Amino acid sequence: MNNTLIPILSIVGRSKSGKTTLLEKLIPELKLRNYRIATIKHHAHQGFDIDQPGKDTWRHAQAGSDHVIIAAPDKLASIRQLARELSLDEIVREINNVDLILTEGFRQAGKPAVEVVRRETGLELLCRPNQLIAIVTDVVLPSTVPQFSWEQIRELSDLIEKRFLAGEPPQPG
Repeated sequence: MNNTLIPILSIVGRSKSGKTTLLEKLIPELKLRNYRIATIKHHAHQGFDIDQPGKDTWRHAQAGSDHVIIAAPDKLASIRQLARELSLDEIVREINNVDLILTEGFRQAGKPAVEVVRRETGLELLCRPNQLIAIVTDVVLPSTVPQFSWEQIRELSDLIEKRFLAGEPPQPG
């Protein structure tokens, strides 16, 4: 699929609200339906490490490589040094062969979103109502946006499928 046509859905919420937990529940449900899923995690702080000190790829980066790729028979990882933060749309250009891109964060990118709201982390919504397609929450909120409990992952997946994946069902394998 042309990556400009891949639908993007952001999972947003306050820190510790359960965004990653929601993705851990949502991804397997969508995979059961034979969809290919990509995820992008926004990291608001400078730098991160996924490499291990002393390993060959770490040594390449330490030597000054601007772009390090490690390729195995079943996986590929790419780490690039950036002069500036890339926009979500720029990052999406790197992705292909998936049916849906789920992001964690990227609230400011203005993509359709599911907001995660928990009583302990605050009940005020971060997104504009016109950006939200759903809310996953442990309380009932005064909103016209569809709300789902943590036990309603199948129903949330139905909404996502209807809204973003409503073409021909994917073929297995």
